[in-house]
Amino acid sequence: MAGHGGSKTVIYAALAGNLAIALTKFAAAFFTGSSAMLSEGVHSLVDTGNGSLLLYGMHRAARPADRTHPLGHGRELYFWSFIVALLVFALGAGVSFYEGIIHIMAPEPVANVKVNYIVLGLSFLFEGSSWLVALKEFRRQKSKGEGWLQAVQSSKDPSVYTVLFEDSAALLGLIVAFAGILAAELLHMPELDGAASIGIAVILGATAVFLARESKGLLIGEPASPEVQKRVLAIVQQDPAVQRANGVLTVHMGPAEIVAALSIEFEDHLAAPEIEACVERIEARLKAEMPEITRLFVKPQTTGTWEQRRKLIGAMSGPGLD
Repeated sequence: MAGHGGSKTVIYAALAGNLAIALTKFAAAFFTGSSAMLSEGVHSLVDTGNGSLLLYGMHRAARPADRTHPLGHGRELYFWSFIVALLVFALGAGVSFYEGIIHIMAPEPVANVKVNYIVLGLSFLFEGSSWLVALKEFRRQKSKGEGWLQAVQSSKDPSVYTVLFEDSAALLGLIVAFAGILAAELLHMPELDGAASIGIAVILGATAVFLARESKGLLIGEPASPEVQKRVLAIVQQDPAVQRANGVLTVHMGPAEIVAALSIEFEDHLAAPEIEACVERIEARLKAEMPEITRLFVKPQTTGTWEQRRKLIGAMSGPGLD
């Protein structure tokens, strides 16, 4: 799992900021009685726990393959990313929605409102710093010319975009909390403070649904990018014993762990030992040039057979999926 140094930096930055912010928000909510501030405190506390779970997932995913997991443990990161999305929905959005309903049904004026403004301002500053760290790392991983949404959907490292989306939701939540508290003070309608909590719940719920959807795709199994597949086939095709590299099937077991299955038509005159030597050459070169290919399976197959089976799979999958 090399290459996660940047991801860990993002998570550590978010952890430090969220823990300090959560304690400050809870203190402010205790002294002022603000529902929106209490919801923001729960949100920051959930984000702190989520960062810890992502670090735990990265630690577990880094374990080497063993007898019970011959392809490695890389998908543990995807599992814990899915749990993070569930926690954002259940705890973050759920508690915020509950607090909002309670304070709308039994509204109470916010006391010492200036304390809330100070805390919200400091929280925005710290949260914004964490967001910039996550954004910088996300930009580094994003392909040139790739759109933001497309970059998230094609990313195989949920640790970075999860923190980025959580921090984005946190910044939006702070704005909603500020607007709710200010409106409640100016209009003398404490119900608006509870309405702000419900607004925060909506933001967190939408974020959680999006993160869960992306994590589900990674858990089920997503292929490597077309660029990676083309590079693999180009390397294979260069071997003199290969008549044609028919195609490759890939699946990500982790952000930097890809299992590849190759269909190759070898030269007709080759004997079994020569084919074996060719496969060893291919494995050695891929290991040197593409270390993210952690497992390789090779199937000797004629081009005609490969094309027939590909068309059959396309027909079974539906029009346009060949």
